[in-house]
Amino acid sequence: MVGTPSGSFPMGSPPGEEQRNGDEGPVHGVTIPKPFAAGKFEVTFAEWDACVSAGGCSHRPGDTGWGRGRRPVINVSWDDIQSYVQWLSGKTGKNYRLLSESEWEYAARAGTGTKWSCGNKEGCLESVAWYAGNGGEKTHPVGEKGANGFGLYDMHGNVWEWVEDCKMKYGSTPADGSAATIPDACNRVYRGSSWYGDSRVLRAANRHENAPDFRNFNLGFRVARTL
Repeated sequence: MVGTPSGSFPMGSPPGEEQRNGDEGPVHGVTIPKPFAAGKFEVTFAEWDACVSAGGCSHRPGDTGWGRGRRPVINVSWDDIQSYVQWLSGKTGKNYRLLSESEWEYAARAGTGTKWSCGNKEGCLESVAWYAGNGGEKTHPVGEKGANGFGLYDMHGNVWEWVEDCKMKYGSTPADGSAATIPDACNRVYRGSSWYGDSRVLRAANRHENAPDFRNFNLGFRVARTL
């Protein structure tokens, strides 16, 4: 886990950002009031398989033939992940959870205001991300590319990362770093894109969503902990 400082940032993409999607705005200020810890890496197959072996997780996801170990776990749904964070919290005595959507973007930007944490020129992604331009159509072991300014790896690419939030318009989302949720069933957000995505969807502001029981071969997660 990596300690992430408190702070404020403009969430979303400005109207002039190239390849911007309509649901990435309006840009709005968010304040993260307290430091939090974020997983240094995406959760791996080895970590998930430990949960399965201990009886905390019932779903054993397939690896699409790419291997397990330190590759990020894939084929896990938002619903599946609730069992994992509950098991991890019980095992460690610490309260683990998914990041909120605003925490995720804050952590991905790591103090920058550019398309990607590495800058605005697509060529910079080579140093920090596995994506369609270099991923070879598969996941890669976590941490092989460079970290961002907060010391977090694979925030762009490798696998999409589920976050806690329901997908909502920014006009109704919290400005205090907490997750946007509703009492009813909702689609959940995931961020960061994957080995499958082009540079456009790797942008820090890009958002995607699906049903909480959705699983896919380019979709995993990262854990967080309130400090």
